[in-house]
Amino acid sequence: MVSTALPRLVVAAPSSGSGKTTVATGLMAAFAAAGLEVSPHKVGPDYIDPGYHALATGRPGRNLDAYLCGPDLVAPLFLHGAAGADVAVVEGVMGLYDGAAGLGELSSTAQVAKLLRAPVVLVVDASSQSRSVAALVHGFASWDPEVRVAGVILNKVASDRHEELLREALDACGVPVLGVLRRAERMRTPSRHLGLVPVAERRAEAAGAVAELAERVRSGCDLKALLALAHSAPPLPDGPWAPPVPASPPRGRPVVAVAGGAAFTFSYAEHAELLRAAGADVAVFDPLRDTALPPGTAGLVMGGGFPEVYAPELSANEPLRRAVAELAASGAPVAAECAGLLYLARELDGVPMCGVLDATARMTERLTLGYREAVAVGDSVLAAAGTRVRGHEFHRTAVEPGAGVRQAGAPESGAAAAWGLTWGASRPGRRVEGFVKDGVHASYLHVHWAAEPSVAQRFVGRCVERCAA
Repeated sequence: MVSTALPRLVVAAPSSGSGKTTVATGLMAAFAAAGLEVSPHKVGPDYIDPGYHALATGRPGRNLDAYLCGPDLVAPLFLHGAAGADVAVVEGVMGLYDGAAGLGELSSTAQVAKLLRAPVVLVVDASSQSRSVAALVHGFASWDPEVRVAGVILNKVASDRHEELLREALDACGVPVLGVLRRAERMRTPSRHLGLVPVAERRAEAAGAVAELAERVRSGCDLKALLALAHSAPPLPDGPWAPPVPASPPRGRPVVAVAGGAAFTFSYAEHAELLRAAGADVAVFDPLRDTALPPGTAGLVMGGGFPEVYAPELSANEPLRRAVAELAASGAPVAAECAGLLYLARELDGVPMCGVLDATARMTERLTLGYREAVAVGDSVLAAAGTRVRGHEFHRTAVEPGAGVRQAGAPESGAAAAWGLTWGASRPGRRVEGFVKDGVHASYLHVHWAAEPSVAQRFVGRCVERCAA
């Protein structure tokens, strides 16, 4: 049983761009270099930062999302991910109090900090202020009495004199300064259309960048005080989450192939754990390099990522494209999210893909981003009709025709919509999204299966049925 008195910190900021990722990742790496077992976590649905966290700590980066999973699961999922750790560091999202649009504090860093009873370290971009920093920190520390803003790390400080002015201003604020990072050249963390370039695409360079972040934090922050602050977190009343085991475990263990590698990096760690608990053997493969599916594959799961960046290479791997198409044609269960959806299309930006879906995909100028409420339109390998979930969209591509639309003159594809969606409280309107055809469920919607474990159990059950047929 994991002790609920786990030392922990939440790294937050007044706004995006303040330096949360720099401090959180550097702090994780610095603690790990000091010999501590560090559990890394990220607030929200972000898939990219957790890859850097994993590189810094040697443990899977875990997401904590109160919208996708519900507030009641945040602490149990945290304790599950932090099993065996000496300390946990949670990187926040956006500004400390920014949550899902129109839903108050839901999914905000502040809400997660309260659910974890964790002290907050506020990272402040001090590059264009001096005495005003005290008003800013005082405002954030006093806005919600249940949020314990227990320390400040000043980022982008210009000089010794600038630091002196900032410290003088904060002396009367009651929130101690636990670190000062000087203004520096931008770190070697290149970005593109959906954020940072994932670790899987630049592992050697990323390792160097993480080591540099660790040195910056080690030299500019009081690690001893930060660790003591983490130890001040009170015990949590919750027990750790565990992936549920079916009441009647299936006979045999079907092989579920899970796409990985540089093109498919968007996945929650709990998904593989849920598949294994449901009775499957999980085999990870790389669609960029592997020319065949893992031996004995009974089902296929393809998460998100950047297939548009690797479209020529994915297309060139014709043997694997044929294998995926043949598996889908056999009626085997196939679950595809976002990148997986694009890979199953006829083509992506003009180059051939698997052709499982009678649709084409292309890059667009428009970013589609946000939380969604979803209901399963009909039965599929993932969900029974009427199953309700919460999900997240994050892409700059489009699929044509969309769900429920057929191109003029084209044969009927037989695909039905996967989800009926609403945009939540921030925007009215409904639409259908995704494709369900035979054993295939393909959609842009990212869903955290821990919130609805029946998804994994249903998928593995269908794999078992296929093996027995």
